[in-house]
Amino acid sequence: MALTETLHAGEFIVSEANGTRSREEVTVAAAAAALPAGQVLGKITASGLYVAYSNVAVDGSEVAAAILYAPLADSAADQKAAVIVRDAEVDESLLTGLDATGIADLAALGIVMR
Repeated sequence: MALTETLHAGEFIVSEANGTRSREEVTVAAAAAALPAGQVLGKITASGLYVAYSNVAVDGSEVAAAILYAPLADSAADQKAAVIVRDAEVDESLLTGLDATGIADLAALGIVMR
């Protein structure tokens, strides 16, 4: 049986601002599926909760707003999570859910793809 190692917390970060300036703690909405480290997130305008980014959503989460620092298990309850929200360089190949529009959204926050 072959095993595949998942992405480690923060493994996608190439560099970030001093201290924890690049990071924030946010609340991720309850999800039926686990989210991996490096998942691109959007923010629902009405609730302020973060969810997996979707370019076709119409609730605010169609704008990429953060990158999940560490994996989150599926949960019936909202969860606190660390995210990258500004001033960082990240390895584009290690991100989940990213598209060209998301790259532009994250660039506006100072998150640069490498």
